Amino acid sequence: MTSSQTRIQALDGEQLAQWLPSQSEATRNWVTTQGFDATAGTICLIPDQEGSIDCVLAGLGDEPDLYTLAALPSQLPDGDYWLEGLNETGKAAQLSLGIELGRYRFDRYQSAGKPLAQIDSDALDDSIRSQRDAVFQVRDLVNTPTEDMGPEALSAALTSLASEHGATCTEWIGEELLENNCPAIHAVGRAAHGDRQPRLTRMDYGHPDHPRVVIVGKGVCFDTGGLNIKGGVGMRSMKKDMGGAAHAIGLAGLIMRAKLPIHLTVLLPIVENAISSNAYRPGDVLSSRAGLSIEIGNTDAEGRVILADALTLGSELEPELMIDFATLTGAARIGLGPDLPPVFGRVDQTVNDLVSASERVTDRLWPMPLYAPYREFLNSSIADLCNNASTSMGGCMTAALFLDRFVAEGIDWCHIDTFAWTHKSEPGRSEGGDALGCRAVFAYLSERYQR
Repeated sequence: MTSSQTRIQALDGEQLAQWLPSQSEATRNWVTTQGFDATAGTICLIPDQEGSIDCVLAGLGDEPDLYTLAALPSQLPDGDYWLEGLNETGKAAQLSLGIELGRYRFDRYQSAGKPLAQIDSDALDDSIRSQRDAVFQVRDLVNTPTEDMGPEALSAALTSLASEHGATCTEWIGEELLENNCPAIHAVGRAAHGDRQPRLTRMDYGHPDHPRVVIVGKGVCFDTGGLNIKGGVGMRSMKKDMGGAAHAIGLAGLIMRAKLPIHLTVLLPIVENAISSNAYRPGDVLSSRAGLSIEIGNTDAEGRVILADALTLGSELEPELMIDFATLTGAARIGLGPDLPPVFGRVDQTVNDLVSASERVTDRLWPMPLYAPYREFLNSSIADLCNNASTSMGGCMTAALFLDRFVAEGIDWCHIDTFAWTHKSEPGRSEGGDALGCRAVFAYLSERYQR
């Protein structure tokens, strides 16, 4: 703590009762008058004799969590603060990260708002800053309108990150997708032109002797629904349909900054599901990299189609682990709500460990089954399978089962159907793009490979 910083004391109710008797009568009276009782998220500004802030009390409540102190940057007057008391909670890192997440603003298109307080503490370290930066990057990518976050710009976000960490990147754009056997990606995105052309962007990082991990992210920069066009309400938020790719980019940054000993490959199939004279149609049968034919029952089920080619390519690399992120189904939101992304996987231990890691870092995932009998809902009379199920029941499961057909046998694979969005503003989570599952996967990978 420097002489220019104002002290913040984080307290629960018991600690407040122990702290008050050692203070002056004026301070005790002030705290009582203000009604401060250390309830989670509350603050009490204590003045000095000149009327400036002498110190701040911040309430932890009975069960502090990631977001307990997340409102502090916006609650406090602009200034430089030093936070004490976190180490006594046993949750110092979580609370410190929550404060950092509370500093997020997406103001690319707005004039600057009220300045946010700068809050330092002993708990704020490089690991927390890295997690903050990853979450902020995911949020920024998802929040940016498609006019400024089309396929070229989204791909550039990965290539820029690769350059920063000495990784290599390859892009197959437009007709190059056909030349390199990614016909499903090309078909979904071929209605868009220029810098909106479909592409697959691949990043490779790490030593080839390390375990290979493949991360795949769905990158639909805007989803009109294609010829099965969405209604206005459904289309309003479809800039976020590249949220899976944003998660993959954020996770890659975490992995590379931590220098995890893995051989990482990131695969981003990137398209706009646009409407034009050459848009793919309901009833079309598409070929795929895996050699499986796909009947298009609905052009608004495009994410799984582009992921099919990417997952097949990932399988060809024979990874020890492959994980994909995708804003894939509304059914996942209906079943589990906005804050619990379902995770599907072939290996129960991997899924269980992912869920345990997600609980530890307050980035929760919920396990869901790859229920084999539901595969029949994807049957087609003219192709190997259909891209939308014959029933709306179990929608997130049938989507996961579709993807499973394109992952080679024997691969430890998990699919995370993330929302990539916060539907209402709360401390630490402003309405808009959000990282749901990114920190959880990083925590799992750190435990699996760092040791």
